[in-house]
Amino acid sequence: MTLLLKQIFAFFKLLNSDTGTNQLAAGLAMGLVLGFSPILSLQTLIAFVIIFFFRVQIGAAFVAAFFFKFTAFLLDPVCDQLGRAVLEAEGLRPVFVSLYNMPLVPLTRFNNSIVMGSGVIAFVLAIPAFFIFKALIIKYRATVVARFRETKIWKAWAGTTLYKWYSTYDNLYG
Repeated sequence: MTLLLKQIFAFFKLLNSDTGTNQLAAGLAMGLVLGFSPILSLQTLIAFVIIFFFRVQIGAAFVAAFFFKFTAFLLDPVCDQLGRAVLEAEGLRPVFVSLYNMPLVPLTRFNNSIVMGSGVIAFVLAIPAFFIFKALIIKYRATVVARFRETKIWKAWAGTTLYKWYSTYDNLYG
């Protein structure tokens, strides 16, 4: 529980910092994919490789994955119906048979209707979610953070010696 709270506080610190909006939005979008993917599967491993290979904010991905896991659980009946429709499509049957006979592809567990439906939803929503999250982050920084920095409390805090020490330490050691 402490690790989760630490990640949430770090995420809010990132939202209020000058961290790039693309990295944060990509982290949240990858968190969506991780949240809808089964924990021990090949697609989760691929998502982790993407997170570690590209410039994606890892903390944002983990926090988003935690919350999207609950959303995926609530959407399981919808995912089941969608996955069943995709798996029972007669035109896709030869594709699924050849995929199932490949060496590593069955590790994705794509033959499970909930996994298939969750995967379809996650990969369809990932790209629009990136742009939505990016717009929301920009809007948040333009309104909430800018308004907070204009308050008397923030100006008084920013003028203290303790804040200047903290700011110097944060700039040097992150």
